[in-house]
Amino acid sequence: MNIRPLLGFIAAALMLPAYAQQGGADTSAARDALKKQEGDTDQTSLLKQTLTAVDKQYSLIKRGTIAYTYDLSYSYTGQERINADISSGQLTLFEINNDSAHQITNTLSVDYGVRDNLTASLSLPLVSKYSENPGFDGFSHSLGDIGLGARFQPFEAKRGRPSLTLTGNLRLPTGKSPFKVDAKQDLATGSGVPSLTAGVNVNHIVDPVALFGSLNFTYSGDAKDLAQIRGSRVLTRVDPGPSMGFGFGFAYALSYGISTSFSIQESISRGTTLHFLDGGRAKTKTQTSGMMNFGLGYRISPKTTLNFTAGIGLTNDSPDFTMGVSMPLSF
Repeated sequence: MNIRPLLGFIAAALMLPAYAQQGGADTSAARDALKKQEGDTDQTSLLKQTLTAVDKQYSLIKRGTIAYTYDLSYSYTGQERINADISSGQLTLFEINNDSAHQITNTLSVDYGVRDNLTASLSLPLVSKYSENPGFDGFSHSLGDIGLGARFQPFEAKRGRPSLTLTGNLRLPTGKSPFKVDAKQDLATGSGVPSLTAGVNVNHIVDPVALFGSLNFTYSGDAKDLAQIRGSRVLTRVDPGPSMGFGFGFAYALSYGISTSFSIQESISRGTTLHFLDGGRAKTKTQTSGMMNFGLGYRISPKTTLNFTAGIGLTNDSPDFTMGVSMPLSF
């Protein structure tokens, strides 16, 4: 079995209370820095290694083996944002804007078995976005953030005993940065900052059920030498805060050809600090993203399984809805 649920990406501007037009403009630049981006550690890689651990000493791919996977995912985020201006001491402007954003991501992932218990990976995402809001209506197509990762299993996987895997992932800011694009003419397709994620995954197979859980921490670098106009101010630097994520779930084999999965994931991101040309600073609040995911795997051949997933956002800082499909590729 090879079930690979796609958890969806935090694909659109997250909801932040806007008490004033100026404040909303200042903090909106930090939303993308706090999003879950392509290549982040989540239940996707955990499920992949959990359910391929059948009759192997290690649950990773064998030494010298190359595996290709194609993922297609879609996410939708809709929100109502309140704009108000109280800079004069009294309310002079009040309006409710309905924003919606759609994102389609095509990702080619390549895994290489360095050793039987060590796998290196590369992910190349192509991102297409459509946004409809008072500031900009239109499309954006670009390469997303490239991910470089590694999975290491220090102990042999044995039947009847939990399996431990250590993970690491480096995300490169190769997509369009949210701190450099003109918000009235284009959409960001990346995070704008590099990040390093380290985590640990635990899985336990009890036929016909596989239980799994994960914990990871992410540190993001800052974005310097900026000159982005945000309202009446110029953004010069962004310092994202660290984040922590955890999740758990199970997969169940209904038959030889059909399997299902369920998972919950949550990530907590500290506030991001924004620096402006006039010497001023602003900081966003801590954000929490939660997703509930359902998966269905259909085995069409001994080596090929189609995996369908659907996700529901549990917090305001999550997509409203996600869905995806993935499959291994053979050349």
